[in-house]
Amino acid sequence: MMRTSSIRSQDDPLSLAIRPPPEESDTDRHIRLQHEAEARRISEQIDEELRFEREKLKKSKTDVKLLLLGQAESGKSTLQKQFQLMYSPASLESERMSWRTVVYFNVVRSIKKILTTLEAWDDIDDGSDSQSTLERQELGDFLPPRASSSATPSIHSSQIGVALSPPSPTSPISPTASSPTRGSTAISDLRRRLLPLTNTEPQLADRLSGGVSVSGSGKGEVYVRSGWQARTIQKGQKLLRRQPKPSSPEDELTIERPGTALSVIDADPLVDDVARMLEQSREDIRTLWENQVVRALMTSRKLKLDEWSEFFLNDISRISARNYVPSTDDILHARIQTMGVAEHIFDVDIHGKTVTWHLFDVGGARGQRHSWVPYFDDANAIIFVSPISAFDQYLEEDPRTNRIDDSLQLFTQICSNQLLKRVHLVLFLNKTDILRKKLERGLSVSKYILSYGDRPNEYESVVQYFRAHFLQVHRRNNENRRVLYTHMTNVVDTKATQSIIGNVRDSIFRGYLQSAALV
Repeated sequence: MMRTSSIRSQDDPLSLAIRPPPEESDTDRHIRLQHEAEARRISEQIDEELRFEREKLKKSKTDVKLLLLGQAESGKSTLQKQFQLMYSPASLESERMSWRTVVYFNVVRSIKKILTTLEAWDDIDDGSDSQSTLERQELGDFLPPRASSSATPSIHSSQIGVALSPPSPTSPISPTASSPTRGSTAISDLRRRLLPLTNTEPQLADRLSGGVSVSGSGKGEVYVRSGWQARTIQKGQKLLRRQPKPSSPEDELTIERPGTALSVIDADPLVDDVARMLEQSREDIRTLWENQVVRALMTSRKLKLDEWSEFFLNDISRISARNYVPSTDDILHARIQTMGVAEHIFDVDIHGKTVTWHLFDVGGARGQRHSWVPYFDDANAIIFVSPISAFDQYLEEDPRTNRIDDSLQLFTQICSNQLLKRVHLVLFLNKTDILRKKLERGLSVSKYILSYGDRPNEYESVVQYFRAHFLQVHRRNNENRRVLYTHMTNVVDTKATQSIIGNVRDSIFRGYLQSAALV
């Protein structure tokens, strides 16, 4: 009978390989045992990491991955804040003071834009439709010179009939033709007194962005990366250590943070300097904001401020107070553009079951849209945000492209993308409050959206017109008969938005369960 050698047989090659040499000394044996112990430790560590990754993968299969997509300034980041306020209010509270820098930046930028526009009009407004030096400089790089007063055919773009460039005034009267008035002298005095404050704009921008700029994203925009809140405060604290201590107790700014155990504002020399200047300039800012020339320029749309400017400047007394703490409404209205993709994780309770949601807020500028693609592969749902109030606006990156048309083109790309054919799709037609205000002021949609024709310039008619175009895009790219959930939204309205979020949450979760074949 042939005898089979065991795995521990001396003839086994592995046993022969690992068998210590016969002449091994005590020192060699000690070193060998140390190496074997280290090898076992590494092996056990690898096994533990593999086990952790298996558990993580198993858990991640039950997580919901939600993408917030849309062009820049559509309201994606504001919607993310509403999710944060609803499902992780403590995290929003912990970063509340970092938003003070953003609010101050928004206020200073608004003041600077007003003064720059006034300067282009020689600090007066004669009521004419003449084009300012500033407008001619901004459009000169993109638009051909006007040939004559004769009418030229309107140009339409691919998605929806739009004017490919902002409508130009027809009577090019130079603003310098008007003589200076006592009002212009008063504005010059305000400009001089507000100069130290407006000079802080680049420093505030650098504090927020960390000096990072984004190519192909328009002129003068400021972008922040994920985690900017903590970095902004940390940088301010580092600078504070280099500053001399305050000479009197009054120089220290101490307040109670609402809803937290922290009582001292995270000190930042730059932000504190801006706060002091705002407090000292409060009356000058109010005088500038209420100036008749400023109002006239806004009415004639020669001065076009950002959507949040009016919110902050109307409440400058509160914002310029020495103990200012951003309210939740301030945080929702504060504007800072996202760079790259920021992930936010929430534990969402859905009918007694806790599900982890990964919400991805993406940068919407044209130069950043390529960064979305890696997140398409395992996405469960998309909320596409389109600002329907932007019918009179053009892209910063391309002043020939109407923002509504760009939004439709982007929505077409999302609907037709093969990686997203089975993803739950929700459409937010956003900024309905701003749309109402524009229509109430008499702004004509057909002036900018040529295909709107002679339809009524009323809210319901305009909303249904834009909605029909988005639904048409979806129908043309809907081979799988996917349902499109559409909502008219104003995402700065917390009560209404959170009610919509609740409905969206339930519809996304139902679709998620169906796709997982659980119902």
